[in-house]
Amino acid sequence: MKLCHLAGVCRIAITFTMVCSYVFAFGTQVYGASKGQSGKDELDYLEKLYKTLHQNPELSLQEVKTSARLAKELKYAGYEVTTKVGGTGLVGVLKRGAGPVIMIRADMDALPVEEKTGVPFASKVTVKKDGKKVKLMHACGHDMHMAVWAGVARAMSRDKSWKGTLIMVGQPAEEIGAGSKAMIEDGLFTRFPRPDYNLALHVTNKIPAGAIGLVSGYALANVDTIDIVVKGKGGHGSAPHTTKDPIVLASRIVLDLQTIVSREINPLEPAVLTVGSIHGGTKHNIIPGEVKLELTLRSYKAKVRQQILSAIKRISRGAALTAGLPEELMPVVTVKENFTPATYNNPAMVAQVKEAASALLGDKRVIMAGPIMGGEDCGRYGLEEPKIPSVIFWLGGGSYKALKAGKKPVSNHSPYYIPEWRPTIGTGVKVMTGIATHFLNLRPELSSKKKAQDKL
Repeated sequence: MKLCHLAGVCRIAITFTMVCSYVFAFGTQVYGASKGQSGKDELDYLEKLYKTLHQNPELSLQEVKTSARLAKELKYAGYEVTTKVGGTGLVGVLKRGAGPVIMIRADMDALPVEEKTGVPFASKVTVKKDGKKVKLMHACGHDMHMAVWAGVARAMSRDKSWKGTLIMVGQPAEEIGAGSKAMIEDGLFTRFPRPDYNLALHVTNKIPAGAIGLVSGYALANVDTIDIVVKGKGGHGSAPHTTKDPIVLASRIVLDLQTIVSREINPLEPAVLTVGSIHGGTKHNIIPGEVKLELTLRSYKAKVRQQILSAIKRISRGAALTAGLPEELMPVVTVKENFTPATYNNPAMVAQVKEAASALLGDKRVIMAGPIMGGEDCGRYGLEEPKIPSVIFWLGGGSYKALKAGKKPVSNHSPYYIPEWRPTIGTGVKVMTGIATHFLNLRPELSSKKKAQDKL
């Protein structure tokens, strides 16, 4: 998930005190595959799988061994498996006659972060990235997503009661916003049965293990990466009058950019524009010829996004004109291609997810949370025409005791990030399996995808 992704789960604190009293004794019994030894054995297996995945992270678009392991899990469970979809992605299909088609997606890639959790199964993997050695870690919880996903695939395979088709998608490159696009372009919705509903989850330590969080409507933001090259005329620092100083010009642009959200965007429309990097110059007494700015833009609505992108170009050019720069020295604004679209949770589908999850966990363990300005490329699946109703929910992974004591939870992307893995796996498998079964059995009398979609 893109950075800044968990800073705004603001409504959780309101309901947390109610949730805690119910979650305290939840433990590993939440899994519920069966009440006997077999349920424990299954959870033991998934815990071992989680630790194996955690110890063997792979970067975006390099998830070769990870994909192979997930393919092995699906084949063992009886799925028809296709690998190398969109690069290292994989698709497993399990058909059980006529009925709805449900897609469940898990992301597979890790981050260039050196792990500092201190757990016995911590990652020690080192690879070369851009010519430099970097440590790798599943610092965003994708190892948890995959372990739960595998558990759901196994549980759904054992359950012979449902009718329909289950599509299990192992997606690469979420961290760089490229995986869902690559899989769609490689025929995800044409080579395989087209889903009636898309489901995904994301783990967060801001919610205690044993609970989940739901957002209706916009859940995660559009994410744009923007580069600005501010040009000028360099010279000696003692004679600025003979130059066109790009450092001063870049500073003016940085300040003027702050007025876009505060003065041009409707206050009721969420947006964030951050200048995260500014680089220019080589020495104290040299005025450089250019300065480079790096920005991140977050928004929900396409109209707001376009308005801000246009304003960035207008303000950059206007500042340069004010400084007296000729046309050939106008700033160059580049909007990167790795755009991540906003994730929109279909409200009617959210209501159904809430109903199913509450029946499994109890009402107090299903938290209605607010949207955040982080990004998740699973939103792209719901944008393909005709649009497919989609929901991603938060899977609680936090420590009940730490949260109750008021301790600030470690966020995803931190080198210290680790969820309460065993109860989190149990809850994730139980609730995702229950939700998938709910949608597969929601309207058995409906025979066409169109009717199924019209109901939502």
